[in-house]
Amino acid sequence: MKNSLREIEILPDLGIILNDGVRLSARVWLPSDAHSYPVPAILEYLPYRKRDGTCARDALTHPYFAERGYACLRVDMRGNGDSEGLMEDEYAQLELDDAVEIINWVSTQPWCSGTVGMMGISWGGFNGLQVAAMAPTPLKAVITLCSTVDRFTDDIHYKGGCLLNENLGWGATMWSYSSRAPDPALRANWRELWLERLENEPFLPSKWLRHQRRNSYWKHGSVIENFSDIKAKVLAVGGWGDAYKNAVPQLLDALPGSKGIIGPWVHKYPHFAVPEPRIGFLQEALRWWDRWLKNIDTKVEDDPDLRVYIMDGVRPATWYTERQGHWLGQEAGELHKGRNHSSLWLGNGALSTIKTDCSCHVTSPATTGAQAGEYCAIWLGPELPGDQRSDDALSACWTSLPINNDIHLLGAPKMKFVLTSDQPQAQIAVRLNHIHPDGASTRITYGVLNLSHRISSEYPTPMPLEVTEEIEITLDHIGYTIPAGHRIRVAVSNAYWPLLWPSPTKTNLKINYGELTLPHPDTHVERPIFSPPEAAPSWKTKELRPENHHRKQEVDQVTGITSLIIKDDFGKVCDMEHGLINGSVAHEHWQIHPDEPLSAKGECHWTDELERDGICLRTEAHCRMWSDQNNFYLCASIEAYENNKLIYNRSLTDQISRDNM
Repeated sequence: MKNSLREIEILPDLGIILNDGVRLSARVWLPSDAHSYPVPAILEYLPYRKRDGTCARDALTHPYFAERGYACLRVDMRGNGDSEGLMEDEYAQLELDDAVEIINWVSTQPWCSGTVGMMGISWGGFNGLQVAAMAPTPLKAVITLCSTVDRFTDDIHYKGGCLLNENLGWGATMWSYSSRAPDPALRANWRELWLERLENEPFLPSKWLRHQRRNSYWKHGSVIENFSDIKAKVLAVGGWGDAYKNAVPQLLDALPGSKGIIGPWVHKYPHFAVPEPRIGFLQEALRWWDRWLKNIDTKVEDDPDLRVYIMDGVRPATWYTERQGHWLGQEAGELHKGRNHSSLWLGNGALSTIKTDCSCHVTSPATTGAQAGEYCAIWLGPELPGDQRSDDALSACWTSLPINNDIHLLGAPKMKFVLTSDQPQAQIAVRLNHIHPDGASTRITYGVLNLSHRISSEYPTPMPLEVTEEIEITLDHIGYTIPAGHRIRVAVSNAYWPLLWPSPTKTNLKINYGELTLPHPDTHVERPIFSPPEAAPSWKTKELRPENHHRKQEVDQVTGITSLIIKDDFGKVCDMEHGLINGSVAHEHWQIHPDEPLSAKGECHWTDELERDGICLRTEAHCRMWSDQNNFYLCASIEAYENNKLIYNRSLTDQISRDNM
């Protein structure tokens, strides 16, 4: 049949019985006539609860594809949402094996033509690539968004060998998410499943923190280990406002035939993302599906390998509704082959076009990094990096003269240092900033390094004391224009809180040499044009409590402790179709003293509510972390309530040795 709009039906709870007897729950959108005219299938496979968690984006996306001749399945992973079983970990082999089994099962259904695609953002983008590397025969194409190819180097746990505080923050989120009950309307044994889930769900920060180097645990599921295992055609999508900026160019370089799109967006699908401009992402996805799942010539092979947005330089702000700029087309390899690069050197307080040495000590307070923003911005208020002047004042800085012409950046800047450390364990953070005529400082991009990982993250080695070492830091990819008359700054600190957990002691780094390499795009390329965004009708809900997001920093003038306090009230809504009520509130509290790295503490608390037909369910999830010279300490608890009566509670503590961290 032609690819025209078709009537669709929705199956809210299609059961997929795995070989071990576990029933997974799928929500399915498919053409009503698919049994007569079978269609390809598109799988999105997540722990984030299809019944109440991802409904808003599911409603915009999956019906759109179904009306155009696809069967779309949103499957809850085992141990989550309305699926049975227990989850072991993120990206565990069992998770991936389940996905392969799902794909093979789907391909044999009477309404499926036999070909399957996978699409997903973040977790779903990761496992799409990981499953593609297992090469199930029916899987012909993947669309991965805001994902990574390297779980140790470029995920929420570690960055540059430094421990990210997001390891605790996201671990607390999953501690909460996986504690939620199935919908009682779909599972008669919901209470039994819920209690089993509560009793067995893992506290993931403990697992992740037990692997502080790039070992087999992280190599598993990191497709960078062997890109050639991926046979499906890959469209990779990312955003400059997201934490996952690097996977798209890495995939393009490694996978012939893959294509990429990078816009100005945060961690969201591009048809409803911010900052604008949004694009007709669903139309682009449909071109990909039609070509590789239906063998329709949609000319996707003729697209530039990378369609990328170069953002105009702007004043610093913690949130933007729109970013001005322009689209460029680039071919694979342009970002890594050493073409169109320039260098600047660290001099005597200045960033120079002439190669020179420098001599500078870096002894930043532990509070340096307060203007870093969230590690992964997802649209919850003031999450982006703010004016860097306050952090610049606590860092060693080198600033250029006003530039004569616009400088366009595209790719991953690199920073080479020759330095010494007075401590065996130290970290370094490098920010590339855009300095406006009035002194305002906008962070363009950044990179960090645990100096014990300077040679290898698999085999870290402490810094030799007061011995000169040469290191290189690759900053995150970026597309950005610094306007003529403005300046460029390199800011270097040996703390970056609250993004990074601090080194165990204050350190003094002495920098003797520094070279900045800037990547530039090929400007003699086409400027792609995207269609305006389209989407299916939005999710119909009744708002019972509005969303509300707060972020504030406090300094205790008595103790000197600086605190970042975050409250994200995600609101409370009732699904107008089936009546399920859900709501959640998250609190985070991060504190540290500027002169004492070991004063660092993190605390997260989630409240989750689920209501249906007089049944009121609630979980309270708590997580805390602190450290001393030798160990990390974790404490977590979960409480479950039915109609305000406590029916289950569990707590745990853990002590984990620091491993060159």
